[in-house]
Amino acid sequence: MINFKNTNFKDKKVIMRVDFNVPLNAAFEVTDDTRIAGATATINKILTDGGSVVLMSHLGRPKGGPEEKFSLKHILSTLCDHFPETNIYFVDDCISENAFEQSAALKSGELLLLENLRFYPEEEKGDLDFAKKLSQHGDTYINDAFGTAHREHASTATIARYFDTDHKGFGYLMAAEVENATKLLHGAEKPVTAIVGGAKVSDKIQLLERLIDSMDNILIGGGMAYTFLSALGGKIGNSLFEPDYVALAIKIMDKAKANNTTIYLPTDNIAADKFAPDADSREVDSYHIPDGWMGLDIGSKTITQFSEIIKTSKTILWNGPMGVFEFEKFATGTFSVAKALAEATDAGAFSLIGGGDSASAINKSGLEDRVSFVSTGGGAMLEFLEGKELPGIKAMAD
Repeated sequence: MINFKNTNFKDKKVIMRVDFNVPLNAAFEVTDDTRIAGATATINKILTDGGSVVLMSHLGRPKGGPEEKFSLKHILSTLCDHFPETNIYFVDDCISENAFEQSAALKSGELLLLENLRFYPEEEKGDLDFAKKLSQHGDTYINDAFGTAHREHASTATIARYFDTDHKGFGYLMAAEVENATKLLHGAEKPVTAIVGGAKVSDKIQLLERLIDSMDNILIGGGMAYTFLSALGGKIGNSLFEPDYVALAIKIMDKAKANNTTIYLPTDNIAADKFAPDADSREVDSYHIPDGWMGLDIGSKTITQFSEIIKTSKTILWNGPMGVFEFEKFATGTFSVAKALAEATDAGAFSLIGGGDSASAINKSGLEDRVSFVSTGGGAMLEFLEGKELPGIKAMAD
């Protein structure tokens, strides 16, 4: 696999997998260009060297063929904003004769964006013939789409078979994702703290079990905390609860104790009488949430405790919000964690934001520039931290 930084791409045509699966509003305008911005350094390096780039990505989940609302033409203006002095072309297919004609005609310093890969069902099937056709757009393959590295798709894994190790590699973003996640799991400076939130225990079981082996502290918030609280005999009202995972929650807490890893659960919560932005709310003891009420955020005592632990840590992972931060009334806990993370990082700690809702929360808080690294891949980062082998990474070594 090539060392991207030390490779000169002059006169090379690069077929590059990016993750431009970005949110669009009703007018098909990009509402968050974080993923596009994340790929710009890799693209700029190739263009500055004197190479040309053919970009391929997916957008949304089209079913059975092309759908207007999932066309990558909608992100073209945002891409142009990031490369205002570059000739950028778009082709309304990814393996048509016209697409190959346009990539063949591409000059040094120019960009071509192919249409949504998932307009072809062969993409998600990892189809060999489809991947071979995609490979014909360039003489070098660069994967900078960490967000899709956990998928064994044609453009993320299969295509790598058609390039030898001297003609394929990771872009800056992909390399940074792998480097930072590896740093957190192996040889991290202690004390090491993981903040794990989100809705369900079932989504984070493998992550929690893996983290117990490497963390000093695990702070649990969000909807998943109530299954743990119930397992300890707490009265959780109408809070989110997974009864099938109570025994597993107890097993995780026992394993943590045996490994000298301290698990912290919320001592108080902001409870609401309904799941709505205008719900009546009150701060209550976590073990005594009234009947008919549900916990939607961590309370003030928990914020103080969690913040103190975060600020005395040297390495910190954040994966999952502390509450329903989409509702302003229940966002205090999540944004307080973001603030503590920023302050810890300012003081010299290494902080990794594990993509997904955590990335959205740190961006919404305006503190993304005060943490060490914000992952662009929610599911991919989760699987990497769980210790799984990601197809998009493995393929580059073969």
